[in-house]
Amino acid sequence: MITCSDPKVLYIVVNAGFADDIVDSIHEAGAGGATIINARGIGSMHKCIMGIMVDSEKEIVFSLATEETAYKIAEMVKDKAGVNTPASGISYIMPVDRVS
Repeated sequence: MITCSDPKVLYIVVNAGFADDIVDSIHEAGAGGATIINARGIGSMHKCIMGIMVDSEKEIVFSLATEETAYKIAEMVKDKAGVNTPASGISYIMPVDRVS
């Protein structure tokens, strides 16, 4: 439960198959929970397989955290699962107005 006065929501977008590793890492960093959403990228990396266009599959992990924990997790994502890794992950942090 986030009880601080300035909670943040952390969004982490990674290639499909890497979300579970991210969730394990953010729990180790101090986040209490996470939600994984399947997504589809629309970038220039489309593949054509047997005449069918396949977009890159993504997973989005989001979690509520304290400000300190959110920034710690964002640094971990950049180092361990960033754009120059097979996970090709990015993260961003947004303020939370209210948690109920």
